[in-house]
Parts: sequence; C-alpha cells; structure tokens
Amino acid sequence: MPGITQVSSNKCFGGFQKVYSHESEELKCKMNFSVYLPPKAEDAGVKLPVIYWLSGLTCNEQNFIQKAGGQKLAASHGFIIVCPDTSPRGCNIEGEEDSWDFGTGAGFYVDATEEKWKTNYRMFSYITKELPLLISANFPADPSLMSIMGHSMGGHGALVCALKNPGLYKSVSAFAPICNPVNCPWGEKAFSGYLGSDKNLWKEWDAACLAATYHGPPLQIFVDQGEEDQFLKDGQLLPDNLVESCAKAGVPIILRKQAGYDHSYYFIATYLEDHISHHAKFLQ
Repeated sequence: MPGITQVSSNKCFGGFQKVYSHESEELKCKMNFSVYLPPKAEDAGVKLPVIYWLSGLTCNEQNFIQKAGGQKLAASHGFIIVCPDTSPRGCNIEGEEDSWDFGTGAGFYVDATEEKWKTNYRMFSYITKELPLLISANFPADPSLMSIMGHSMGGHGALVCALKNPGLYKSVSAFAPICNPVNCPWGEKAFSGYLGSDKNLWKEWDAACLAATYHGPPLQIFVDQGEEDQFLKDGQLLPDNLVESCAKAGVPIILRKQAGYDHSYYFIATYLEDHISHHAKFLQ
C-alpha cells in the first residue's frame, strides 16, 4: 500500500483490526492510525462508509480499539472505523512532554498558529484533509460517506471538524465532549498555548461558538454525557452551553444525560451501539 506501513493485523468479528504508520505531511512526523475493516471490505469493487473516532487526552490510536467494543458493530453494519492518534509525536519541541493536557497526547484537533507549535500541531488539517485521502487511497472507502465521533477532547474535535466543514461528514456524535473550551480550564490552557492570546481566534475552534453561527446542510448532533463524570462537575465539559447555542441557531441536537455514568470507556462501551446506529441512519 503506497505511503503506509502495516504495524499489526488481528482478525476480529470476521474482519481485521489493523494498525498502520506513515510519515505525515501535515504534522511533519511519523503517525500511527488504526483501521477496522469489516468482512464486507473483502468483496470485489465495494466502497464502504467510514466513521472516524477521535480519542481524548493522553490517548492514542489504541484506546478505542481495545476498550470500546466497536468492531462487532462495525462488522454488522459494514463500516470502516478509523482511529488516529491524538497529537504529533516525537517532534522535539521544548515543553511538549511537560504536562498531560498540553502537547503530546493533547493536540486538541486545532491547527496551531503560535510559532513554536504551528509547524507540527496541525491535527485539524490532518484529520479533515490528509487522513481521509490516505484512507481512500489505500482501503475500500467511500469518501462521500464519512461520519465522525469522539470522546472528551476527541468529542470536541469531532464537533469542530463537522461544524467547520459543512457537508464533509454525514453525521457527528460525541461522548462527554469539551463543548465550550473558551470557557473551561482545559481549553484556556490549550488555546492560549496553540493559538495565542486572541480569544476571538479561540472561538473558531469552539463547538458552542461554531454551532451558534452554523450555516450548511442539516447536521444532527448526538451527545451522551454521564452525570457522574467528574470533569462535568469540574466545569470542563459544559454541554448545556452547546445545547443553548444549537437552540439559538436551529441546529438539531440530542443531549442525553446518563445517570450514574462517569468519563470512562465503560460509559462509551455501554452506549456505543446507539451512536453507531445514529451514524447508520445517515451512512446507508
């Protein structure tokens, strides 16, 4: 396959869970991504829908494929699921390894504008431009049938990728997303580092702000939030702010608050089938 190297391959629910590496043009470093190929991928001439999963802080391409149980669902629907890493790796930028919520493992799915970070930390362009082209070139993927979802920082990423690219994704969903990063500690730290001090620029990477001005094809947002999520209680996630913005702009949103559930993959695994079914309505 041009431009990618297989790292691992494991048969799973009749298909294959694979991991590949490649040299990213956007990020100027070696990146890993995982791809689940359902049994249908072996049919001659087939082109399948693709769902992109964006993981959260400290995660990589492995978390979803090891913990969420998505392969069985993807196999039954005939979906390819692609999981990129959460940041560039090994760029030797001073400070990129200093904290768990900024730098390595915490790319926040933005295109950085600050001098120190702007060469490598271009996760938004990587996710929305480079990676889909790579997937379409190497796998039986239909580039006209893409959806996106994610968790926490990755939920923020999924929402921003969809809202900033009207029509690119058929649907979007998120688990416990960082909905209004301009108003939470995680977002303030990341955005000031990657984007600088201009808070008007921050709004261009904030789902609640983007939803308020969304103009594009109909996009139904689907969000699950655990009520025992400590990060919700700490004011990091702010889902009600997203709902308020969507209401003002007429953007359909379903926010389900799930009693007793926290921020973990136990929560994701419990409700992942509902999210895959949500995407299936728009991908079939």
